Amino acid sequence: MQGKVVLVTGGAKRVGAAICRKLHAAGADIALHYRSSVQDALALQSELQAERPDSVLNIQADLLDPQALSQLVEITISHFGRLDALVNNASSFFPTSLGDVNDHNWNDLIGTNLKAPLLLAQAAARELRHNHGAIVNIVDIHAERPMHGYLLYSIAKGGLAALTRALAQEMAPQVRVNAIAPGVIVWPESAEWSDEARRRKVIAHTLLKREGEPEDIARTVKFLLNDAPYITGQIISVDGGRSINL
Repeated sequence: MQGKVVLVTGGAKRVGAAICRKLHAAGADIALHYRSSVQDALALQSELQAERPDSVLNIQADLLDPQALSQLVEITISHFGRLDALVNNASSFFPTSLGDVNDHNWNDLIGTNLKAPLLLAQAAARELRHNHGAIVNIVDIHAERPMHGYLLYSIAKGGLAALTRALAQEMAPQVRVNAIAPGVIVWPESAEWSDEARRRKVIAHTLLKREGEPEDIARTVKFLLNDAPYITGQIISVDGGRSINL
């Protein structure tokens, strides 16, 4: 990926950081978006630029601000001179039952998981078409099988899966658009997921009987961006077989 520029949303930590490290190691320059994880973003930028100077640009933005989305793309192109790929990784995740549905929760979960990827693709479309680039969306296995108690999140990821296929049609033949649906990769940071019994129950439904790692997602992102020139409109589950064993 020498000479390529990739914009990664939510790239400062967890899976996003693994994606940035993997693509950077392959030669790409990284526009690393973060919202509030400034220390993580600075540390990762320092780490990667020690390997290759001037190869990582940190950009703070709230993905719920439509104006910030177009600016993310503009700043990336202005700094690096081009944009070759977009990885929509950033995501809000918290439970909402039917009774919890309100404008705030809707705007947060739909905004980060669905609206932002759409508007970023719109803002980047001209440059990606010019460079025959690619988009990878990070969906979720629960886009197909909703998670009980996570109504809005499941709806949002289901929409992102549909958006992936629709954008593949809309942006062909110049731009490929695919998605990855992770299973158990990194446990959510909320207290309810710290329960060991709950974690064991989830892993028991995974065919490989273990958790995955952020590297599993990062490796698949690199494959879709760099090694899959005849793949578009597809969603690859990286879940240890959990989605066929729920």
